[in-house]
Amino acid sequence: MLPRSVDAVVIGSGPNGLVSAIGLADAGWDVLVLEAAEAFGGAVRSTESDGWISDRFSSNYPLGVASPVLRALELDKHGLRWSYAPLPLVHLMDPNGGSVAVHPDPESTAKSIGADHPGDGDAWLRLYQQYVEIREPLLKALLTTWPPVVPGIKLARKLGSVGELLRFARFMAMPMHRMGQELFAGSRGPALLAGNSLHADVPLSGSVSGTMGWLLVMLAQDVGYPVVTGGSSGLATALVRRAERAGALLVPSTPVTAIELSGGRVTGVRTASGETVVVKRSVIADVSAPALYDQLLPSATIPAGLRRDLDERFQWDYPTVKVNFRLSGRVPWRSEEARSAGVVHLAGTADDLIHLSADLDTGRLPSQPFLLIGQTTTSDPSRSPEGTEALWAYSHLPRGVGDDESAVKLAHRMERAIERYAPGFSDLVIDRDVQRPSELESGNAALSLGAVGGGTMQLQQQLVFRPTIGLGSPRTFVSGLYLGSSAIHPGGGVHGACGHLAARTALRDASVVGPLTRAFPAAALRRLQR
Repeated sequence: MLPRSVDAVVIGSGPNGLVSAIGLADAGWDVLVLEAAEAFGGAVRSTESDGWISDRFSSNYPLGVASPVLRALELDKHGLRWSYAPLPLVHLMDPNGGSVAVHPDPESTAKSIGADHPGDGDAWLRLYQQYVEIREPLLKALLTTWPPVVPGIKLARKLGSVGELLRFARFMAMPMHRMGQELFAGSRGPALLAGNSLHADVPLSGSVSGTMGWLLVMLAQDVGYPVVTGGSSGLATALVRRAERAGALLVPSTPVTAIELSGGRVTGVRTASGETVVVKRSVIADVSAPALYDQLLPSATIPAGLRRDLDERFQWDYPTVKVNFRLSGRVPWRSEEARSAGVVHLAGTADDLIHLSADLDTGRLPSQPFLLIGQTTTSDPSRSPEGTEALWAYSHLPRGVGDDESAVKLAHRMERAIERYAPGFSDLVIDRDVQRPSELESGNAALSLGAVGGGTMQLQQQLVFRPTIGLGSPRTFVSGLYLGSSAIHPGGGVHGACGHLAARTALRDASVVGPLTRAFPAAALRRLQR
């Protein structure tokens, strides 16, 4: 039996939903989390069988370590442990063993980047030092508040002058290819940026694609590319324990089928079993934007402009195909560096990836796909029996292609690509498990069409354009209803920021200053979405 009424319901128990629940419960609210699946965690989930542990969706979490939101929750006190490979990241440039690596030591990374052009090593050290100087206000601006007024001011002060602030804004807006050309004279630095940009599912010719690559490669140098010790479910378990300690009630296997409204305000939720829970204050939806507006809310209440934007302009990120391998030994990479890496980008040069990105954007299945590979046993020996390797690889399909045939074809190309860079790989395969886009979605409804980022991270769907033209905040046109998933700023990634922002906004709107904080946003949303 569910409680008849609560202060707040959180729909979905992905990291964002759990962070929302913690924030509200810490403030003394009576919080109920309703999860459709049997297990909590959303796309942060692993399974174990016969001594093999498989991360079913996400796996490596640099943002999880760096996020001020998750750090503040002290999840280590609730069992969370991180494991690291000797090298965070290796980018494979050619099948003959050419590679560039991020090492734990920035000087060693500089030597790898500068191997074909010594000046590029110095450029790397300058780039990383600039990141270190602005790291704290930058991450707070990205992940802790919206709009980021106070951390934005601190970031501007760190940059030192209006001129430097404008140069940084230009830098952040650049496409990846141009950024690589401006930063480096050789081929290794641009390739490293390009691989990390595609890692973030961003078309390489688009604005801000450079920022995505830059941020991920800076995080690789700063905090590494760790996995959760014992499987990614360990992160979800720590968040669940933290939420329960705060007083939240979490209920699995309970899909929410409708959000109930009265007079433009949220009043409750209805479950698949027919139960209704009255909501006294807020509902936070950790679901995709289309799921909220197409499935959970009464169709007649959706503003015409919002409906038109979702139907005609909302864009998912690339569909994902993921292959999970059980190997009888470690991968025989020609690149020595790759044998010690937690994450491998099987990619080529920056120019190669530009062509591959164009294939995806024009509906062609790449003949030589980009692979993001996680060598999880290399990072965490508990992932498989001694002497073996639990490895996953994922790549992307163009949007709009058929799921079954194209996914199988891409999976074959993925395995052949690994074989080219690591002859003898196929002989080590004990078995393989292909997760097609439809299977990723059936495992987690938020991953619609196999998209893992909640919608494209291109500039036209960021900030005040996420998920559609609006305010960039968790607020919706319904009073007391907040979107708290990766569909809102700052988007995809396991960082908890979207859930944190939703809870923070709900608390502010329910406070004594609430009538002031929500009056202008509500009026602005009505105008923008009508």
